[in-house]
Amino acid sequence: MDPIYAQSPSEGAAIGSAVLPRDLSPWGMFLQADVIVKAVMIGLAFATFVTCTVWLSKTIEIFGARRSVRRSLHELAKARSIEDAVRTMPPGPIARLLDGAVAELGLSTDRMDSEGIKARITSRLQQIEAGASRRIAFGTGVLATIGATGPFVGLFGTVWGIMNSFVGISKSQTTNLAVVAPGIAEALLATALGLVAAIPAVVIYNLFARQIAAYRALLGDGVAEIVRLAGRDLDGGAIVVRRPQLAAAE
Repeated sequence: MDPIYAQSPSEGAAIGSAVLPRDLSPWGMFLQADVIVKAVMIGLAFATFVTCTVWLSKTIEIFGARRSVRRSLHELAKARSIEDAVRTMPPGPIARLLDGAVAELGLSTDRMDSEGIKARITSRLQQIEAGASRRIAFGTGVLATIGATGPFVGLFGTVWGIMNSFVGISKSQTTNLAVVAPGIAEALLATALGLVAAIPAVVIYNLFARQIAAYRALLGDGVAEIVRLAGRDLDGGAIVVRRPQLAAAE
């Protein structure tokens, strides 16, 4: 046998003990990993932290917003005119919609066609509704980004780690499993962290998408109810009083 590749049992054990880390826990493998793989793992851990932060903050925000809209819709359903709604409406997204309708009615004159006024009110309310939808959805895009890129970032760390493992095999001139296994395990840990970061992000993003769609539907109900109230006032010739401090109170 070629003396370059010949190994005695004691030499093989020495190589194995020199390369194989004693701690094969996730933390131990992280400490033994290459600096690039470490950077990937730290980035994925930070992405997981961001996911948890967005989940907590947006859950509280969406829950409060939907509760406020439901309460406002209940008050809006009891109103018989825009003026009644203005007096009883608590601050919130529906109050902003109501202020938009009052502002448009205040800009209109008796000589204007009522259908044209209602069309302009609807247009203004749809614009306010779109702004409220953008505000409630702000921050959820980062979840989609983490869910889409997390596995690929982890795969990059895995490829880099396996490449370093093969370089180590070449330098040690041995195919001993004790030499190969630790580097591959460290590399695969990056893929695992990528999945840990991506899977919750995708699940939470889909959950928020459904909740935000339900919130938009509630705003749509508010728009329809306000337009109906405005139509009653216009058909009955009611005078609407502007209350601009309602939006400022929020």
